[in-house]
Amino acid sequence: MKIKTAVTGVVAALLILTGCSSSSDDSAATTATSAAATSAAATSAAATESEAMGSEASEDAGTIVDVAAGNPDFSTLVAAIEAAGLVETLSGTGPFTVFAPTNEAFEALPAGVLDTLLLPENKETLTKVLTYHVVPGEVTSDLVTAGDVATVEGSTIAITTDGGVKINGTTTVTAVDVKASNGVIHVIDAVLIPAEVAATL
Repeated sequence: MKIKTAVTGVVAALLILTGCSSSSDDSAATTATSAAATSAAATSAAATESEAMGSEASEDAGTIVDVAAGNPDFSTLVAAIEAAGLVETLSGTGPFTVFAPTNEAFEALPAGVLDTLLLPENKETLTKVLTYHVVPGEVTSDLVTAGDVATVEGSTIAITTDGGVKINGTTTVTAVDVKASNGVIHVIDAVLIPAEVAATL
């Protein structure tokens, strides 16, 4: 009789312990699930905030003209844009991709060419030169491929990608993906001249 009572007591104790263990496991599982959900929500919120900040940063950069005007290396380019009356155009919705020559690139032009282009009577020619540096749409560096690309001027530029990006065989892209609110700027080390214009200079 004592043995039977003892066995019954052990079984009861085991049942109690099993119940407690199960309850503890359920509680732990609930806590883990809740923590995972909270973590996922936080990650999602952070990603959304990051995307919003990226968009805001692009808008805060200003237009292509604003970005160029804010960089002293593009002061000659900005002066040329103003002389050609293209400020409003390149400040428009776009988007545009601009291959932007630096001041040094303009200085490398043959003597007298830049001064000639900036004369009021040569506004149409200057406009052709500048729009030859502009491609419709936003073409970031990861989208650049070799081939002929139509410019806003109307003719094409030839892009090669072997050993770096080059335009028309000799002009090198030295910096990429300078973001603006209405497009992107890629920096180049020479001024691009359309064949039609080059024949008259």
